[in-house]
Amino acid sequence: MTPAELSRTVLRSVRGAVEEQELSVAVPARIVVQPPPRPGCGDYASNVALQLAKPAGRPAREVAEILRKRLAGSPGIARVEIAGPGFLNFTLGDDAQVALVRQVLAQGAGYGDRSAAEAAAGAPTSADAVSPAHSPADSLSRPGVVAAPRPPAARSAREAVVAEALARIDAAAGVPDRRQDRADTRPAPAPLPPNDPADPLAPSDSLAPSDYLAPSDYLAPADFLDLFRRLGSDEARWVLLRPAAHDPVRAPERPVQRESNPRFRVQYAHARVRALQRNAGELGFSGEPGDVGPSVTEGFPQVPDEASRRSPSGGGASRLPDTPARLSDAPARLPRTQDAPARALQGFLALLAAYPSVVEAAARLRAPDRVVRHLEATADAYFRWHDEFPPLPVGEQKPSAVHRARLALAEAGGTVLSNGLRLLGISAPEHL
Repeated sequence: MTPAELSRTVLRSVRGAVEEQELSVAVPARIVVQPPPRPGCGDYASNVALQLAKPAGRPAREVAEILRKRLAGSPGIARVEIAGPGFLNFTLGDDAQVALVRQVLAQGAGYGDRSAAEAAAGAPTSADAVSPAHSPADSLSRPGVVAAPRPPAARSAREAVVAEALARIDAAAGVPDRRQDRADTRPAPAPLPPNDPADPLAPSDSLAPSDYLAPSDYLAPADFLDLFRRLGSDEARWVLLRPAAHDPVRAPERPVQRESNPRFRVQYAHARVRALQRNAGELGFSGEPGDVGPSVTEGFPQVPDEASRRSPSGGGASRLPDTPARLSDAPARLPRTQDAPARALQGFLALLAAYPSVVEAAARLRAPDRVVRHLEATADAYFRWHDEFPPLPVGEQKPSAVHRARLALAEAGGTVLSNGLRLLGISAPEHL
């Protein structure tokens, strides 16, 4: 069950309580559910009872109890508890985590993309309303996703890149073509330079306008070309999309390929997932959603460090050269406590489940930075989870159902990272 599905379930319970006159309130348009601030409080929490208490003229805990009774036993929900002044805490069933991983892997590139789902069902999509004339820079787009239409000139590099990303995000969220809305005066996407196919992360020193724009499309502002030549396509897009609309852009002098760079960290996490898949293939197993088992803290063997992966003769090459070591120095680590494994797993799953809602919010609020920051959070959560639940067997271990389940969850994380990077026009490297 995703946060959006849980939100709709809670909303139905409120509507039912109103229809049966248990509550006398206006039914809210939407209900927010989110991971609780502390471990041990379920998988998700909502303050809907506190919001409805005043208009209902009843104590919040009394409203919460009405909703709890209605929600108890709902498919996918194992337990509903009332906490504090009237918060509702939800614990999902054991099969909910497995179902989420299956959903992400089954939808693949279409996870979080309404236009892909509509295209698969044969329904009209927002792409149908967009002119088929696209620039060569649309090579990052996939079938079913709106490519950048031929635009008016953008006034700045930031404006051009934001407009391009919003075109993709709108299509994924199922938003109609905004060019038909006269109230929307934001510039349409400008054709942007593609990544260098030989090295997608390298600065584009050799790019000239004729390399990526047709003669009639020379619409890019001067700062746009300078930034892309200096930083390369991926880094330039990232630094322009990451700040919120009211925040200034702070562009580095050169791209930095280390974990202190959030863009590198996100791409690195994706590349690590692909390395896990390759190494699992060498060991003869693949991912299968299931129970990920206990963490290394609870006794499951951990991934060996670089030295222990070398051959017994010493100085030899690593037996599994692509196997990622524990990333203990990655940013935003949680303090190591007995709650760390559960928090790492719960946090990672919650971010995967929330991705479709983040795409919709980014389209509704005209804020591609929401996708950027969600990818950063997902990458950091992946590293924390991986340290606690390593997907590959160690030493003489044979691949087990636990390893297959962990690999499947890692693959689901890679899918979310890949889909989000694609919406932003940034590459998702297989190797890094």
